[in-house]
Amino acid sequence: MPAGFVLAGTQPDRGQEHMSDTAATLTQDRQKLEMAALSAPAVVFTVAMIAFPVVYTIWLGFQTFSTTGKQSFAGLANYSKLISDVEFWHGLWVTIALFVLSLALQLVFGIWLALVLFHAKRLPGIVRSLFISPFMMPPVVAGMMWLVILDPSLGAANYILQSVGLPPSDWLASPTWVIPTVALIDSWQWTPYVALIVLGGLQSLPTSVYEAAQIDGASPFKTFQRITLPLLLPTIVTAAILRSVDLLRFFDIIYITTQGGPGNSSNTLNVYGFRVGFEFFNIGYASALMLTLTAIVFGAVLAFNRLRGAVAW
Repeated sequence: MPAGFVLAGTQPDRGQEHMSDTAATLTQDRQKLEMAALSAPAVVFTVAMIAFPVVYTIWLGFQTFSTTGKQSFAGLANYSKLISDVEFWHGLWVTIALFVLSLALQLVFGIWLALVLFHAKRLPGIVRSLFISPFMMPPVVAGMMWLVILDPSLGAANYILQSVGLPPSDWLASPTWVIPTVALIDSWQWTPYVALIVLGGLQSLPTSVYEAAQIDGASPFKTFQRITLPLLLPTIVTAAILRSVDLLRFFDIIYITTQGGPGNSSNTLNVYGFRVGFEFFNIGYASALMLTLTAIVFGAVLAFNRLRGAVAW
């Protein structure tokens, strides 16, 4: 073929290909712009709905309100008051105690329930549904139900104790028993939620490792200790993160059952903040208190996220 000879039609084909690529790029850009334009109102509305309460609460945390409703700038006075507020530190202790006890109960019994549901494959569907039904119940309904069960005179709990020769107890009116009792109520409701998460993790585990363990003659306990638990750790940490966020803003069950009593024995930071804001109408101090709790929740989530990264596959 002579030098410089070009086949007929070659150059136009390249030009057409370039034009097609340009048209496709323009079409994609136009589609992206259309999608952005269509989603922009929803995004702006969502951001505004989230940002406005947060910014307004931050602003309120720097304000003080007199009994006549007069408002003035207080600077960091509300936050410095937290340091010397005995009720704040007591509420923080109660919050942490309920958090640790409830989370421990829910993780232990959630893993156990997930293992039961995983291995009992012939269990009827209706029975499985009953196992997981408590967390679908509204907290207000659950709280009212447990008020009846734990009633010191007519409740089923004391009836069972008396039937086996044990003395009755006023569960929710005892400073000693109120925190374990509230933790038990919350664990009864939310353990099935943890179990569902762990059950999903169990169903995703590879069967080959269990077959190898069976061939090696590993006992069920050793199999759980050496294989199941290590492989489930990322799932367990995820369940712990989800429950931690809820437990640190624990309010509804406590307010329904004890309202922070007896005295202030179950007065968590959420209940204390509610009382400060809506019973004593100290909106500025309540806002500072709730923002401090939000920072604690955020810190706990970051800590669990680091833990999840450390145990991830």
